[in-house]
Amino acid sequence: MTEKLLRPLRTRPWPERWLTRALGAVLSATAYLLCLPWDLRNRPETENSTLEATPLTGPGVVLLALALLLLAAYFGHRDALAWPLLLVAAPPTALLYASLRTHPGPPDGFANAWPLAWAFCTLLTAAGVLVVAAVARQFRADSADEELILAHRL
Repeated sequence: MTEKLLRPLRTRPWPERWLTRALGAVLSATAYLLCLPWDLRNRPETENSTLEATPLTGPGVVLLALALLLLAAYFGHRDALAWPLLLVAAPPTALLYASLRTHPGPPDGFANAWPLAWAFCTLLTAAGVLVVAAVARQFRADSADEELILAHRL
């Protein structure tokens, strides 16, 4: 059973491939929503404060990063290198974009800084996912290597 869960997706039937990929995207989006929940109340932190309360916490960010890196390692090991970007990095960055786009910022001059924050978070997420996926890919035995090992044993 473990061998089936770790074999390259290209060797699996197409329904299993696409269901596994869909599950990865759903898990990635769910991790974002659980670790960084949206606070839609738009309330100030304290009375007369220009800063709004945020559900963003240090442990939430660390848990999200850990979940995304584990998913990136899994899909980097099982699939082509571009898939972890689409399955692991894209859903959280799309949700972050929607969150920042729909959430009005503070009334000061930093209200228009959200595109830079989104671009930085997207770049950081994509780079982390690509690095982890590339490292995990190194631990995958290619089918040519497997054939060579089997031929050597005979």
